[in-house]
Amino acid sequence: MCDMTSVSGAGVVVTGGGGGIGRAIARRLAAGGARVVVNDLDPGAADAVAEEIEGYAVPGDAGTEGGVRALLEAAAGHLGEIDIYCSNAGTGAGTGPETPEDVWQRVWEVNTLAHVRAARGLLPGWLARGRGTMVVTASAAGLLTMLGSAPYSVTKHAAVAFAEWLAATYAHRGLTVHCVCPQGVRTAMLADTGRAGEVVLKESAIEPEQVAQALWDAMTEGRFLVLPHPVVREYYSLRAADTDRWLRGMSRLQRRTEEEAPG
Repeated sequence: MCDMTSVSGAGVVVTGGGGGIGRAIARRLAAGGARVVVNDLDPGAADAVAEEIEGYAVPGDAGTEGGVRALLEAAAGHLGEIDIYCSNAGTGAGTGPETPEDVWQRVWEVNTLAHVRAARGLLPGWLARGRGTMVVTASAAGLLTMLGSAPYSVTKHAAVAFAEWLAATYAHRGLTVHCVCPQGVRTAMLADTGRAGEVVLKESAIEPEQVAQALWDAMTEGRFLVLPHPVVREYYSLRAADTDRWLRGMSRLQRRTEEEAPG
């Protein structure tokens, strides 16, 4: 279990912090006393959130190797030490196998390799100190799947797998890992998911602040898996216990999206 008094004064980085879940996480951790570096592709969005929470904006692309390296360098220069890294930036681009190679690559870079690159830069210092916290924003799609977007589903599964690997490999050396797996959240990304997102996610969608609070609760209780939608745990259990039944249910949802699609 994490002593949340340690958040007060902690150096925190939040990628994708200019809006949506990232902004909500930045606000929640800042309210707990953290010193927050806000990263976002949109410099204006990063600046606005940083100003609101009395943080520090480092605009840039956390989906590239150079962007992650530059972010870590700038954040460490401002904070001294990075205690908590929230690898939150994500993208929902792509549909099926027909998705162009460059789109697949971009989704892979943002949704999966960004976590790997951040860990590569942070782990030596964290392991030497015997403490550090990595927060990976994945998705319920990483535990289940997301109809309508193979690239999103595949890369979010990979994000969950990497977070699990980190926790299993380094927990005994002081690393804490939290993996955030919401379903629909009322953000711009949800609006871009199309018919599948509308059918599967929209009705149960929650606010980004609820995700941030779920993360805070998981950090307080020392839980790896952060499930802002409790029903995901039931679906995840069903998927493991009776995969064929679960797939039949997903197939019915897929048919529904096709039957109800405009035109």
